[in-house]
Amino acid sequence: MQHILITGGSGLVGQQITQLLEKKGYEVAWLSRSAQGKKSFLWNVEKGEIDPNAIEWADAIIHLAGAGVAEKRWTPERKKLILESRTQSTQLLFSAIEKSAKKPSTFISASAVGYYGFNTGTALVDESSRPGSDFLAEVVIAWENEVKKMESLQLRTVLLRIGIVLDAEGGALGEMLKPPVAAPLGSGDQWMSWIHIEDLARMFVFALEKTTLQGIFNAVGPNPATNQQLTKEAAAAKGKPYLGIGVPGFALKLVLGEMAAMVLGGNRVSSQKIQKAGFEFEFPELKTALKDIFSRKS
Repeated sequence: MQHILITGGSGLVGQQITQLLEKKGYEVAWLSRSAQGKKSFLWNVEKGEIDPNAIEWADAIIHLAGAGVAEKRWTPERKKLILESRTQSTQLLFSAIEKSAKKPSTFISASAVGYYGFNTGTALVDESSRPGSDFLAEVVIAWENEVKKMESLQLRTVLLRIGIVLDAEGGALGEMLKPPVAAPLGSGDQWMSWIHIEDLARMFVFALEKTTLQGIFNAVGPNPATNQQLTKEAAAAKGKPYLGIGVPGFALKLVLGEMAAMVLGGNRVSSQKIQKAGFEFEFPELKTALKDIFSRKS
């Protein structure tokens, strides 16, 4: 039985991956700041502390830890936390693996389509496209640079650039459908590269099990939608009223500050590379993905 160590395991994506791995017969443990209701090892990124037994135990590591990007307004302190929670946690793992007598064979890390910048217009971007120059792009570049150092330890390293994760329990859908009436943001024409949470969990397990896979892959579905399409379809699936008039950009900037650029821009991101590697989506179409999500969570 393989031992899989997960950072950020208590989050939405981490829990989904954990359930899928355990269903397949893997033994899973989380790296956590406090003892969880499951097998866990302690670490404290701010203090640079990690239980060395965690690395000895692990056959592979799935690294998801990082402060939420959209949870709070981007003050200078929050921006520092968003960056350092990703870079410092990766550095701590690298140091622990480097020192460990027994090393895991595989390191799979979350990344983000924010790499490409807040707004890439209608162009279809792929893993070879140039990075953006805004705050989130800089965060992702620094994060990925730390992850890539794992290759120097002879670990098979995979980075999954995650798009908008669709799940009824939280994330983008929860925020979009929070108001009494659903409405697009800004023009509504901006592209949103989405993925069903189950497909995302399956993609992490695919990256774990396909031992020839390494490098960077976009973790998005094959059919991006505009903000207007996604909002309208989500409202219909949820049974909520939909208003076709967009929330004005200036209003979003007043409420969200710098973070408004993230929701007013968008990316149309390609999933071809992971599909060519053999991954098959269970939910490639937006309508069926949303129907499944809300039927399961109702």
